[in-house]
Amino acid sequence: MTKARFDELIHPSTRLSLVATLAAADWAEFAFLKERLDLSDSALSKQLTTLEEAGYVTTERRLSGNRRKLRARLTDTGRNAFNGHIEALKAIVNGATASAAEPST
Repeated sequence: MTKARFDELIHPSTRLSLVATLAAADWAEFAFLKERLDLSDSALSKQLTTLEEAGYVTTERRLSGNRRKLRARLTDTGRNAFNGHIEALKAIVNGATASAAEPST
């Protein structure tokens, strides 16, 4: 089981959406991520760079015909951080739900 750990780097909504999308795939093309997340080239590049510098994402540039294409994937470190973040969010929600269900005195 993954240890719950809130991750400030992953938590902003754009990065959380990006990491969640990458968690569901082996590799994802830049164009797919851009469209899926509705981000500009520069915004997506910035988020990928931030995650790559943290060791959460790896990118690869490939030649496709005469064009270079970028694709990305989560590293094991990134996947563990994402899973821990999800567990931390679940714990927060479960704690709030349990508190709301307790009778008030």
